Amino acid sequence: EKLVSREPVMLFMKGSPGAERCGFSRQIVSILEQQGVKYGHFDILEDEEVRQGLKEYSKWPTYPQLYSKGKLVGGLDIVKELVEENELKEALGAGSSDLSSRLEKLVSREPVMLFMKGSPGAERCGFSRQIVSILEQQGVKYGHFDILEDEEVRQGLKEYSKWPTYPQLYSKGKLVGGLDIVKELVEENELKEALGAGSSDLSSRLEKLVSR
Repeated sequence: EKLVSREPVMLFMKGSPGAERCGFSRQIVSILEQQGVKYGHFDILEDEEVRQGLKEYSKWPTYPQLYSKGKLVGGLDIVKELVEENELKEALGAGSSDLSSRLEKLVSREPVMLFMKGSPGAERCGFSRQIVSILEQQGVKYGHFDILEDEEVRQGLKEYSKWPTYPQLYSKGKLVGGLDIVKELVEENELKEALGAGSSDLSSRLEKLVSR
């Protein structure tokens, strides 16, 4: 247990990186290095007790074996599949906490933030063009982020917001919605209120009214 958790990501292999003693170990080392994964390693040929014991412990009969935070991820075939599906870093828990803190900062970077395809004036989809046009007609000040420039943000934000499409409009770090919701808010004359703009003016106006 101590061994498999010695580093956040641990590779049990034949030989060591750069001096692998089997083709499968060589392949997995090459994949981890291409993917920029930091990992600890253990040469099972140096310790017969660990070599036999780990097969029993993990219920996995072959080597190499890759662990993340003390849990078995799998062998070479599973690692290859994860790379193909672009899910290796997620499976290793690498970057997921960094990503969510990065997304939190991004959605709150300006009081109103628009995540879109392209940028205002150089929109790269019709929905983004429409939402920019609405925000400008309504005189809304907003920051923007081009999700086509950053695949990690593009995929991560869908998960973070539980909203599958773009554009996405945020106010004070909270999701307001996509184009259809923004259109509805404009029709109902509620966009500025939803964006928290002018709400302080409204409350002071109400205070004056009730004490008139």
